[in-house]
Amino acid sequence: MYRKLIYLVSFTLVLGLAGYVSAAEADVEIPSIGYPKPILDGVMDDIWLLSTEQFITIVTEAEPTSPDDCSGSWWALWDEEHLYVLVNVIDEALVQDSEPTQGWLDDRVEIYVDGDNAKGASTDNNDYQYNFRWNFGQVEIPVEWYNSPRSLQAVEYAVATTDSGYIVEARMPWSTMTGEVPYEDQLIGINVMIDDDDDGGGRDTQLRWFTEPGDPHIPSEWGTAVLVPGAGEPWLYVSIPKPADGAMLEDTWANISWKPGGRAVSHDVYIGDNFDDVNAGAESTFIGNQAGTFKVVGFPGFPYPDGLVPGTTYYWRIDEVNDTEPNSPWKGPVWSFSIPPKTAYDPGPADGAESIATDVQLSWTPGFGAKLHTVYFGDNFDDADNATGGLPQGVATYSPGSLKMAGTYYWRVDEFDVIETYKGTVWSFTTEGAVSNPDPSNSAVDVEHMPTITWTPGVYAASYQVFFGADEDAVKNADTSSPEYKGSGNLGAESYEPEKLEWNSTYYWRIDEANNINSDSPWTGSLWSFTTANFLVVDDFEDYDVGNNEIWWAWKDGFGYASHPTLPDYAGNGTGSTVGDESTPSYTEETIVHGGNQSMPVFYDNNVQGKLKYSEVEKALTYPRDWTENGITTLSIWFRGVSDNAAETLYVVLNGNAVVSHDNPDAAQIYNWTEWTIDLQAFADQGVDLANVNTIGLGLGDRNNLQAAGSGVMYFDDIRLYPPPPEPAP
Repeated sequence: MYRKLIYLVSFTLVLGLAGYVSAAEADVEIPSIGYPKPILDGVMDDIWLLSTEQFITIVTEAEPTSPDDCSGSWWALWDEEHLYVLVNVIDEALVQDSEPTQGWLDDRVEIYVDGDNAKGASTDNNDYQYNFRWNFGQVEIPVEWYNSPRSLQAVEYAVATTDSGYIVEARMPWSTMTGEVPYEDQLIGINVMIDDDDDGGGRDTQLRWFTEPGDPHIPSEWGTAVLVPGAGEPWLYVSIPKPADGAMLEDTWANISWKPGGRAVSHDVYIGDNFDDVNAGAESTFIGNQAGTFKVVGFPGFPYPDGLVPGTTYYWRIDEVNDTEPNSPWKGPVWSFSIPPKTAYDPGPADGAESIATDVQLSWTPGFGAKLHTVYFGDNFDDADNATGGLPQGVATYSPGSLKMAGTYYWRVDEFDVIETYKGTVWSFTTEGAVSNPDPSNSAVDVEHMPTITWTPGVYAASYQVFFGADEDAVKNADTSSPEYKGSGNLGAESYEPEKLEWNSTYYWRIDEANNINSDSPWTGSLWSFTTANFLVVDDFEDYDVGNNEIWWAWKDGFGYASHPTLPDYAGNGTGSTVGDESTPSYTEETIVHGGNQSMPVFYDNNVQGKLKYSEVEKALTYPRDWTENGITTLSIWFRGVSDNAAETLYVVLNGNAVVSHDNPDAAQIYNWTEWTIDLQAFADQGVDLANVNTIGLGLGDRNNLQAAGSGVMYFDDIRLYPPPPEPAP
């Protein structure tokens, strides 16, 4: 089974960068590879033989009865993009029967990597752990205190059962583990462990490659690996940009360089201040073909002879060229670097920050070349924006004194570089006790077109006023006589429902609060914004909870529910389906999700006594029901199953009778999140009025062949409707 993780993983790993021992003192060498790359299928390809087998032999918990009971070894490889690891486990009794959060009790592999090889006495934010359990049907949640979310992204792996045990095969991108391109002679800390359960009673044995008995989470007890040159076909693409991708350069010129691809004879160089132009290879960005692997920019006689412009981001790309190769040129990635602006930037607190302490000290990054800084501060935007004549200072911090609670404050920093003064942007923040927690969150994207807007009231608020609209300045400056004023309300009713919003549009909103018995009243709120989606949301499963909003009230299943304040009891739809998970706070799935924080688990059993021999859940639609709006043509459903599910047909049904089945009969066994797109014409051809869709159902089995069949669990998320993609520009 093959899995590509977009968020969470379960294999133990922990990374960083430079070490405290020399390469000669490393415990293991990890060789680099060009082509071919390992195929992630749980099979040991010959490419792994470029690495030296490392045996996992240190017993830290109960001696195994024999090598067949528990033993193993591991191999590792690397290239500019990934670290590759394969672990071969010998285990004659494979067991997986514990709770998802208790993986250490079953058969699994753990690998720890200390990317900066700091060998600390405790883990830090450069150390990450992932755990791969044998035959595990869902993804474990890594322990937060030694896992960074970015390290969990884009990890790809396979787990396969063998005649003698199982194999874990994985590749992890350096971009998410360390954030930097690896290099020869780089040191990383590493350790590999095997957990073994023989009888379902908990872990019986644990073996480690390097660590002696003790806490496995102490990086100082892990081994050291050195990244060394290896063999294989060369890497064909450019790599290792200098300056590093995304770097900020404190100068108006740069010497850009790169590591060439293994078959490059020359290099096409592109640079410009527009990503799309550089990515497309626009003529205006092409500065020539050259044999060398560096280029000076921003000097007379070179590209940008007048110098690089402060406040500008530059994008660059190197294509590798060899006219004797049919696949040449090899297009490189687009990298970037930036020249700092002349104005102050990177304020602390961040612009728009909330719940800031009343004794805050302000800070910022000085503008390029700035020698002196003048700070303007107040509780009114116009005053901060228009102020002049302030006293300059030499440090990039400022203490405004004791501030009021629930206040909104504005500040600006002007920079002086001995020649000219550069007026800064007006930033703002609110102190503790002010209105906060906007929902949708500030700057949120892909917001539905009929949202309910909510917020948390300030500590002194007795009433509020709502301002809402599509014009940023109009909302910021609005008062109760403005068309952006949408009404008022009292404490305890903090919500607003705008009329249906336009697609792919940005809206701004502000909540002012008042209390007639408080002399500081009223309080002007922060300006918040969100952008609506370019699609319709049928269901993203984020709104269900236990507060009279259980998921099975909306998605009716085969077992029904008792009566509640808004609906009578429901006996079920007669099928073998059960929706929801009563073990979570929201009664939804909160770990295995595609987007957001929740997905819908559907348990199916097509052999339940007294039930139909298929499983289906159905939701009655209130909005959206017009599936022709804005030229919609496609239904998109994200789903994933479990490898040991029964292979039942996955289908979707509209209005109770128009059925479209997935073209993969084994779709229920697909382990990774998969998007299923359906042309809505397939439903229209069955008589569905797409302008009036009443219900949507998801099912497993065959409605027309009611024979007893199998069972399993499916997960669904992000059900959406999309218009056709825009036509490409000519």
